[in-house]
Amino acid sequence: MAGLASFDISTGADLQEVDNAVNQATKEVAQRYDFKGSKASVAFDRPKAALSLVADDDFKMKALLDVLQSKLVKRGVPVKNLEIGPVTPAANDTVRCEIKLTQGIPQEKAKAIVKAIKDRKFKKAQASIQGAEIRVQSPSKDELQDVMAFLRTQDWGIELKFGNYRG
Repeated sequence: MAGLASFDISTGADLQEVDNAVNQATKEVAQRYDFKGSKASVAFDRPKAALSLVADDDFKMKALLDVLQSKLVKRGVPVKNLEIGPVTPAANDTVRCEIKLTQGIPQEKAKAIVKAIKDRKFKKAQASIQGAEIRVQSPSKDELQDVMAFLRTQDWGIELKFGNYRG
């Protein structure tokens, strides 16, 4: 009898790459003419996996966000995993924006992904939620490839990573 092949579906950003992107964005903001004399800054809270942006006004906040996103993309951090909060007024006539990084698949999205795999009626593929990951098992490796292809065609609002493949 053939054993089960499996792979894990996860999501998340490499926090060191996020830190590097924040440092690059900070350097670029310090160099740019349109940010001269402004209070624009980016802070990264690694334990909470959150970013805090501060700028003089909405226009500078948008420019700061563009700089940060371009640096994140260059470092290979999935921008889909950013939960950008509202721009709120802060002290000293500045505005603030909080950004959370999605680390691990949220429970409701995990349930939706498992339901989509079951609704698609793959012959023997079984999906199960294991904490912040989803494990998909099947005796057929080809079927696992079909599940991956199906999941890539859907938009889940987060960047899915397929890893820990065991044949």
